[in-house]
Amino acid sequence: MKVTKANIEISAVSGAQYPKTNLPEIALAGRSNVGKSSFINRIIGRKNLVRTSSKPGKTRTLNFYIINDLFYFVDVPGYGYAKVSKSEREKWGRMMEEYFETRDQLRVVILIVDIRHKPTREDIQMYEYITYLEIPLIIIATKLDKVPKNKRTQHIKQIKTTFTNEQVTIIPFSAETSENKELVWKEIKQYI
Repeated sequence: MKVTKANIEISAVSGAQYPKTNLPEIALAGRSNVGKSSFINRIIGRKNLVRTSSKPGKTRTLNFYIINDLFYFVDVPGYGYAKVSKSEREKWGRMMEEYFETRDQLRVVILIVDIRHKPTREDIQMYEYITYLEIPLIIIATKLDKVPKNKRTQHIKQIKTTFTNEQVTIIPFSAETSENKELVWKEIKQYI
């Protein structure tokens, strides 16, 4: 897909602030510092639409990015490493639950995991939560460029062994090189 228009429309903390449209939404979830921002920037062909940071936990709201006036990417707060208070984490949890459990426009969740490591307990919890809600799921195993070509198969197998649902597509991806960008768009297009 050629992206000709991409902008942040709103940063929301509750349903009252969500965009008032019926456009399809694709949520992006993953632990802090897994590369969600880099993924979005690379997939839409922009360098800095989504701010990247070396400090995990910068995304604290649901950020709605409108793409080609056709659909939204919704970047949700990362989980795991963020050094925030327990009450702040609970607030994020409620904000994400409200979105995932009530938003009719949500078509698919892209769960971003780091291909170099076995999925974390939080990755598994998110996978189980989205599966429980019966929301379609795509898993993007990012940072592919950091794994030698002769070890990629074993890393992908480790992810497939963790996420056993045959209906879930797992795509290795590199935000550095754009490797498999076309495969990602092919999968996304089914939901928009």
